[in-house]
Amino acid sequence: MFYWVMKRIFLGPVLRTLFRPWVKGLDNLPADGPAIIASNHLSFSDSIFMPLMVPRPVIFLAKSEYFTGTGLKGRLTALFFRLTNQLPMDRSGGAASAASLDAGMDVLTHGGLLGIYPEGTRSPDGRLYRGKVGVARLALQARVPVIPVAMIGTDKVQPIGKRLPSIRRIGMIFGAPLDFSRYHEMADDRLIQRSVTDEIMYELMRLSGQEYVDEYAAVVKLRLAGKGPAPAAVSGESQPGEGPAGEGQPDVVQPGEGQSGGSQRDEGPAGDSQSGESAPDDGDTDAGSSRRA
Repeated sequence: MFYWVMKRIFLGPVLRTLFRPWVKGLDNLPADGPAIIASNHLSFSDSIFMPLMVPRPVIFLAKSEYFTGTGLKGRLTALFFRLTNQLPMDRSGGAASAASLDAGMDVLTHGGLLGIYPEGTRSPDGRLYRGKVGVARLALQARVPVIPVAMIGTDKVQPIGKRLPSIRRIGMIFGAPLDFSRYHEMADDRLIQRSVTDEIMYELMRLSGQEYVDEYAAVVKLRLAGKGPAPAAVSGESQPGEGPAGEGQPDVVQPGEGQSGGSQRDEGPAGDSQSGESAPDDGDTDAGSSRRA
């Protein structure tokens, strides 16, 4: 109830008026039934704007720190996330992260839309980083399609570290559903999970126009903070499906197999937009970060 009231009556109309979000490909979302929405992650506000434009409720797994804050601000934040029915995502790996994935599976089992950020954290510099395989694990085990969505311009509205957003137009592109039914009988194969994840990241790269970096964003953040390992001697930049630079063999099935063409990144002039109502990192153990807004 709180979610519906905020989206339809209070928060939604204000955000639409101020930020004038443009949307492409909204008809790629299923009208009913379970599906995963996999998005690039540029800003905290991604979790606000994208669900705003989706007619159906979107349930995101939010990082567990949002539910355990102290002080007045921490308690209010936790209250907001609980009232909007968001689910805590433990990103420490192992059994804790597996339990969080089970919560996401429950959403899909009951026919809902599950939002997830395969990168696992916000991009530190606007580039697209290597995805974590949790999104593939969920898609294969639940046997549901994955709808890629590229958020455009939200990093300019609310960069990392900025509390108050700037007023400017943002956009989003929903790509065609990705069907991985050919892999359903191999859902527990880690090579298949990596292949599926890289195919999703390739599509996000294509839709968003972002430069792709074959490294986990969380590792880059640690390095920028002076806590992480130095970059490998071989360049870490490549396109999903090509493998790290200097390696002769790709580690994934060729991206785009069986997919239809999609939109290129566009600033979304008013005439092209469509209206609608609208969560460390060993990498391959977590689903990535996600939230519901």
